[in-house]
Amino acid sequence: MKMLALFVCASFMGAGALPIKAQAETTDAARYGTYPANYKEIVTKWLETQLIDAASARIEWNGDPKPADLGTKGEHLYGYLVSFKVNARNRFGTYTGKQTHGALIRDGEVIKGIGFAY
Repeated sequence: MKMLALFVCASFMGAGALPIKAQAETTDAARYGTYPANYKEIVTKWLETQLIDAASARIEWNGDPKPADLGTKGEHLYGYLVSFKVNARNRFGTYTGKQTHGALIRDGEVIKGIGFAY
């Protein structure tokens, strides 16, 4: 009898949690923007404006985009963070070696770059 009561209580608790999860997913889309399924294309186009010789860039992707908040001093900057390593030629025509960078994407565009010294 106790097992039956425990099962019924657990069923009601599980059913009550489902709408909350659906609401959280909707909130995330509103907060972080749409998920960038074409993140490689978005970042590659952005790198064309950041690198001296973008055509020489060799990019190594470090996983899929993850929701992130890169804001500072109490202000939020939400988006999807993509981590990658890039090896590209510099002004002298030599490769710089793999350097770790990141790009925060929101609604199909890069809104912040990470790991660039300039």
